[in-house]
Amino acid sequence: MEVTLLGTGAPAGLPRPDCSCAVCATSLGAHARAATALLVDGALLLDLTPGAAFAAARAGRSLGGVGQVLLTHPHDGPPVEVPAGLPQPARAQDGRDLALLTGHRVRAVAMDAPGTGYAVTGPDGQRLLYLPPGGAPAGLEEGSEPAERYDMVLTDVVGRPDGLAKLRAVGAVGPTTDVVAVHLDHDVAPGAELRRRLAAAGARAVPDGSTLTVGVYEDVPDVPRRTMVLGGARSGKSVEAERRLESFPDVLYVATGGSRGGDTEWASRVAAHRERRPGSWRTTETCDLEPLLAQEGAPLLIDCLSLWLTDVMDSVGAWDDALWADGGERGLRSRVTELARAVRSARRTVVLVSNEVGSGIVPATASGRRYRDELGRLNAAVAQECEQVVLVVAGQALVLRG
Repeated sequence: MEVTLLGTGAPAGLPRPDCSCAVCATSLGAHARAATALLVDGALLLDLTPGAAFAAARAGRSLGGVGQVLLTHPHDGPPVEVPAGLPQPARAQDGRDLALLTGHRVRAVAMDAPGTGYAVTGPDGQRLLYLPPGGAPAGLEEGSEPAERYDMVLTDVVGRPDGLAKLRAVGAVGPTTDVVAVHLDHDVAPGAELRRRLAAAGARAVPDGSTLTVGVYEDVPDVPRRTMVLGGARSGKSVEAERRLESFPDVLYVATGGSRGGDTEWASRVAAHRERRPGSWRTTETCDLEPLLAQEGAPLLIDCLSLWLTDVMDSVGAWDDALWADGGERGLRSRVTELARAVRSARRTVVLVSNEVGSGIVPATASGRRYRDELGRLNAAVAQECEQVVLVVAGQALVLRG
């Protein structure tokens, strides 16, 4: 089964008309995207968009053999003209099954937002799922029955990463599923930043006019098992770390800072972090990281190593010069080595967050300088064991490794 993407952009296209944002200003030439529409084996058109016939011709395809046109979402703006010879477009009722003379079977999938998704099974048995912008399949809650796996999923990865997480939770998306991002809007800068953001979710984007073969997995990106995210205060490092796992289900968020009873400012920080995390994530507060890293299971997000270091330095008496000289330094080095080894042997997906403080003002106290130095050593030791290392500056992620 072959799928030609006549467009891969949001319903308004990219760049948006009359929008002067930085993303729209740079979404030109190869980065421009028409509204998303799919041509399946030349026989089924999913979403009719302006200029569909010309887009098909540019891709070396024809709409002459299309026997069914299905819409996924309400189309704003003026009506789209139906090219001569095409059947009238329609939206199928949720749950309805359609059979085409070409041997394709189509099932309308209910969504949790306005719109309809379509699961298509080709004559060769390959399966694809196409979802509308801003929508995720309804009814895929925790405890749902395992679903049959799709070979390809085309969905709004940037706008609804939780939809991809739900599909993964029930087994509808697996390691070999080709996840293609569509309905791309001006949320993410085109080019390298978009590729990086999608690769972290195990997804990819393709140019308008691309023809993909369902069931061919060579281009499915590998999600890094271990990623370290560094950054200064309020740099956006925690948001970047959380974004990397928001398309995966049942993430375990490991908070190393504790509750700090009575500290209302700290409590408000913790609440802000918890508020932006997906509701399906679990949270544990601990600095005992090695056992968690040794277990298999759902992805871990550890935030953050700088607070873990504070806890360890407390336990070895690192703030007292005499205790530091009398075994405290050796104790800390041992703990850092143990943590680095645990990261090296981790078999689950892990994202670790840490502060980068070595580029600022030299601390005025010996204990402050000691903490700065030890955090630099810790960051270097853990980063050495990670496939990908990212530095976040002013909300922008710079890939240092991987």
